[in-house]
Amino acid sequence: MNLAIVAITRNGARLGARLLAARPDARLFVLERFAADAGPGATPFSGDLRTQVARLWADCRGFAFIMATGIVVRMVAPHLAGKGSDPAVVVLDEAGRFAISLVAGHLGGANRLAVELAAAVGGTPVLTTATDVNGLTAWDEAARQAGLRVEPLAHIKHLNSLLLEGGRIALVDRRGRVAPLFANTPGIEAHATFAAALQSGASGLVFVTHRLLPDLDRRPNLLALRPPDLVVGIGCNRGTRADEIEAAVAGELGRAFLAFASVGGLASIRDKADEPGLVEFAARHALPLTFFTAEQLNAVAAPSAASRHALEAVGARGVCEPAAILAAGGGPLLITKKKSGNVTVAVAERID
Repeated sequence: MNLAIVAITRNGARLGARLLAARPDARLFVLERFAADAGPGATPFSGDLRTQVARLWADCRGFAFIMATGIVVRMVAPHLAGKGSDPAVVVLDEAGRFAISLVAGHLGGANRLAVELAAAVGGTPVLTTATDVNGLTAWDEAARQAGLRVEPLAHIKHLNSLLLEGGRIALVDRRGRVAPLFANTPGIEAHATFAAALQSGASGLVFVTHRLLPDLDRRPNLLALRPPDLVVGIGCNRGTRADEIEAAVAGELGRAFLAFASVGGLASIRDKADEPGLVEFAARHALPLTFFTAEQLNAVAAPSAASRHALEAVGARGVCEPAAILAAGGGPLLITKKKSGNVTVAVAERID
């Protein structure tokens, strides 16, 4: 569910109906006795609010609570796990005067949601994140806008502090994914290579890359923004377990100095669409799975020699390499076919 709107008063139910009209992809939950005030689009609930929030938490990307902020703090606190996974939480008063971004302002999108909901009801968004107050784009907000993953999340605080202080930050962003957001930001220096950035003497380093960076976790002034531009082609024998597939993929990525966080999708032959281990591995990491027919795979010029086993089993000359290339839109192979036990792996780069 994209957005859950939750109201516990009569006026809150009425305001919720207005928000629902502006966000038809949302669901409106109101206390049962106020369901009539919210209209036919509302879902009534009875009983404890805490139980209702717990029931919804794992399935929602965002929440708009129409009630006192103190109530919301007590309701959501037990469920908060970290800025990398928490949903957006916005609080509105029942008159719609203010929309407060409470949790996950940047990565979760609560700041953007607060602005959107305030505009829908003629209210004022309340943003308290320092970068927004000072008219700056935070690194985690830039990552969210560009669809990048942040590694490590713990380094965000230091890099955002440098941003606020106007400190020198060397940025390497060869494909211009976030650089335009910082074109006029004091202290941001664009560099073409990692080496140039490292030699610049800047206090902070931000690299947009799918490459592994040495000592990343031990350097608080270094932040990696991971584009999900790697597609992993996978072939496997029937009955191969998810753990074996994951070990093969992670191992090959590591040997090629590629980041697992940059994997944006998996691909295989259509015969594997019901392979439990492959499906489980994809679900475990919320990765989309793309399948191709043997005819589609055979039409791709792959570098490795045809596999007799694959031809006999599924009618394709190869699986992992052509599947990766096709799913990457014809992008180049960064890892050619590698075999590990019951699994074959290839990795292609998706070129935007």
